[in-house]
Amino acid sequence: MKVVLAYSGGLDTSVILAWLREEYGAEVIAYTADVGQGEEVSEAREKALQTGAVEAVVEDLREEFVVDAVFPALRANAVYEGYYLLGTSLARPIITRGLMRVAKSRGADAIAHGATGKGNDQVRFELSAYAIDPQIKVIAPWREWKLKGRADLIRYAESRSIPVPVTPERPYSMDANLLHVSYEGGILEDPWAAPPPGMFRMTTDPEDAPDQPEWVTVGFERGNPVSVDGQRLGPVELLQKLNELGGRHGVGRVDIVENRFVGMKSRGVYETPGGTILLHAHRAVESITLDREVAHLRDELVPRYAEMVYNGFWFSPERQALQAFMDEVQKRVNGEARLKLYKGSVVVEGRRSDRYDLYDRATVTFEEDDVYDQADAAGFIRLNALRLRKLAEQRLGEGE
Repeated sequence: MKVVLAYSGGLDTSVILAWLREEYGAEVIAYTADVGQGEEVSEAREKALQTGAVEAVVEDLREEFVVDAVFPALRANAVYEGYYLLGTSLARPIITRGLMRVAKSRGADAIAHGATGKGNDQVRFELSAYAIDPQIKVIAPWREWKLKGRADLIRYAESRSIPVPVTPERPYSMDANLLHVSYEGGILEDPWAAPPPGMFRMTTDPEDAPDQPEWVTVGFERGNPVSVDGQRLGPVELLQKLNELGGRHGVGRVDIVENRFVGMKSRGVYETPGGTILLHAHRAVESITLDREVAHLRDELVPRYAEMVYNGFWFSPERQALQAFMDEVQKRVNGEARLKLYKGSVVVEGRRSDRYDLYDRATVTFEEDDVYDQADAAGFIRLNALRLRKLAEQRLGEGE
């Protein structure tokens, strides 16, 4: 049996690699997708081979992640339950697509992942996998084995001489990619407890951020960010630049209790500096380029879109259909937004569009104009008040 394992090099997937060989007698191919998580990628290949993988594949998916997931979600202004910018949710289908490519090319019988039976990631991995190949076999060790927690995993690893990462113990779990870092579990399971000092990786504590604000201008074409301060940048470089700027000023931290797809509430802490800047800049350019009713209709659909992504339905027909609508709306979203970054805040201070600007200063001015006849408003109000007046007359007639 040949299994392709989504492999990070951490304790869980190191144990899973050995467990698959022991329990299934499998030849294990370790697959590590680089979506911007950092130093662990460079070490993954060697660790996997040391643990018994017959092959270790490391693939750079950073551009694929930004272009095929982050930017489409930005074009939809996707935010889950008012706060979460979906960093982990967006990465999982991209990782799974890479995993499935390797499984197909190597003639694998199954794929495996290290997601637990309580979380959302098991759903995201597996729904994505089945959407790509409905016949694929998925092995989820956390739903099968008798190991209960970190102590059991460490004992298992030590008893089999599995090289385990030697890192300081953290009182929480962490997942990173180019868009964000998420923190959950451990001390964070108490929704009243503050995040421990020094936890955040991407952002400076706003209290320690520079005492002087910094301004940044982001340019958009068809809803996609293409430039920072007038300099055109590739997708990965652009997000990295905004992460650096936002991180320096403590931008993009959120602390929420969210509703997981599996039914429980979970406390999550996130930092998404570049993504937060992009969301504010994008909405600013939309504010002057989108028709009112189009914008309002799109905003009604944002929670549905975000829920689809959060719940793992990235490759579903409903998400793809909704994406087509979002992208059609974005054809007019061309322009720039200027934002001030200061001690954790992002404030829009300007927006402009040379060609698609619907903001007419001649109409909105409080000074004299020859465009808008203010007397027209009287009839507009009378017509809109017609049903309200009729209802009021009826109530008064009934003595209410």
